Amino acid sequence: MWTQCVEPRPFADRRLVCFPHAGGSPYFFRGWGKALTGFEVHAVCYPGRAERIAEPPATELAAMAGDITAALLPWMDGRPTVFFGHSMGAIVAYEVVGALEEAGVEVAHFVASGARAPHLLRPDPDVATTWDDESIARTLVELGGTDAELLRNPAFVELVMPYIGADFRMLASYGPDRSTPLRCPVTALVGDRDPRVGADDVAAWRSETRGPFRFRTFPGDHFYLAGEPPFTVIDEAPAGS
Repeated sequence: MWTQCVEPRPFADRRLVCFPHAGGSPYFFRGWGKALTGFEVHAVCYPGRAERIAEPPATELAAMAGDITAALLPWMDGRPTVFFGHSMGAIVAYEVVGALEEAGVEVAHFVASGARAPHLLRPDPDVATTWDDESIARTLVELGGTDAELLRNPAFVELVMPYIGADFRMLASYGPDRSTPLRCPVTALVGDRDPRVGADDVAAWRSETRGPFRFRTFPGDHFYLAGEPPFTVIDEAPAGS
């Protein structure tokens, strides 16, 4: 299964689909359904983690996005659907939203968090090959999403590093192949102390859509949303206006 829904709400007015960061899992969004009572909240589970831990991690971002799109298409039933992606998840969600629009689906809104705009990304195979466990661990600590003490635990590292490393290498190898801007409204978010992604990088999402665009900064680092999720932004996300 590509998505998990902790609190099914088949009669909710809107649906929210959340895409985790590199190394992330649906557990990151576990509490969002309880907070966003007007939505039925689904979280994407990439291969190689959580309930899919036995599967090999994905190696090509666009191909994985294509598989997610195929899984989502059957239940795009006209209920307004908002897509939210954080960090690598924003890029995966961008690919999915674009593919859904190409298939004739009207996406209500897309929220990109903590990620450079896709047109700023260039595939770099050399960088992809240098993502070893040590460099990944340093980056995780710098971004603020992982306790340094955990990374000194061999059992933890053995469990998570295969899929975290695969995600980092997959993102480093990604280059956008989409020439048509999105049609849906886009909101771009970033922490004001993000050590890797600057405000200008995130404001550049403006050029990725023909629809309305909004840009917001929040107090915090790359994982600003861990303590204060942007529920208000999502709840007030306009659909087409």
